[in-house]
Amino acid sequence: MKVNSIEIENFRNIEKLNLEFSDVNIIYGENAQGKTNLIEAIYLFTGAKSFRGVRDKELIQFGKDFSKIKIEFENQNRLQNAEISIKNKRTASLNGVNKKSPAQLGEELKAVIFSPVHLSMVKDGPLERRRFIDNALCQLKVNYRNLVKEYSRCLVQRNMLLKDIPKNPSLEDMIYIWDKNLAVSGAKIIYQRQKYIEALLPYAQDVFDGISKGREMLDLKLKGPFDYEGLSVNDIQKNLMFALDNNRGNDIINRITNVGPHRDDLDIMINSKSARSFGSQGQQRSCVLALKLAEASLLKEMTENKPLALFDDVMSELDISRQDYILNHIKDWQIFITCCDANTVLRLKEGKTFHIENGEII
Repeated sequence: MKVNSIEIENFRNIEKLNLEFSDVNIIYGENAQGKTNLIEAIYLFTGAKSFRGVRDKELIQFGKDFSKIKIEFENQNRLQNAEISIKNKRTASLNGVNKKSPAQLGEELKAVIFSPVHLSMVKDGPLERRRFIDNALCQLKVNYRNLVKEYSRCLVQRNMLLKDIPKNPSLEDMIYIWDKNLAVSGAKIIYQRQKYIEALLPYAQDVFDGISKGREMLDLKLKGPFDYEGLSVNDIQKNLMFALDNNRGNDIINRITNVGPHRDDLDIMINSKSARSFGSQGQQRSCVLALKLAEASLLKEMTENKPLALFDDVMSELDISRQDYILNHIKDWQIFITCCDANTVLRLKEGKTFHIENGEII
């Protein structure tokens, strides 16, 4: 998989840009000049939303009415063109044919993004760890994004009901309906997350073994209100219904749903100890590297195509040995690296460089 060129118009601080890429692409410049914007524009073609967590309309350049991005890319030796337009909403086309949803572009183009937020994934709360799993699954499972949307819709409705029950206790009889809906969609999410972690673990262990030179062992476990390992979707659904029912009293008191995949966590362990609680900063960053490189390897294995590797301002925060490991591990993949100083990466591997300033290549 390779992106040959990109055309950008009115995207963030980029008014107009037309670039051709090579296998290794280094985008460098001072902070707030547009390096991450360029990586973000490429990532949108995976069908996902911005990895920076902003709404689509915030991607349009200030004072402009629309934004447009076009790319030419190769997938399994087939040359293709894709376009994303952002106005009132984001729309997309592939080879001149409009797609029902921009998410459908993800069926053709895959990418793994590694940004500064990932470096704190181990030591921070569970939100980023859940997001890591869900973003990976969205690229592997066509319907997973819709499944998460359905679960979120049910969760919002149940939480609204929980807030109304103290004022109108008779409404408690209705909560069973939302419990059932949550259990149905929630069980499918949990099952797919569990299967993904099981598939990811050998790849992550292999990378971590290489980084630690065999001195430490990495393990991963999806944590929830009960043990998910070995359970079918139906088993999870029954257990989740029981957990929701058992926690209903506390949920009414707290006016929020405290059980379900929206509260689950990924336990990352080194030598059977929590990396979050006991790991050094170097060990925690090694865990993140292992997870992100394993994500790329598993994506390649399951789609039979190498995803794009997007590294946004992380190389300078890693020591030389970890930088070397990353670049050696993803050899022969198309790489995009943003950094403040191109020399920090060029000394490791040759590449085409783009110096960006105020949204323009200089």
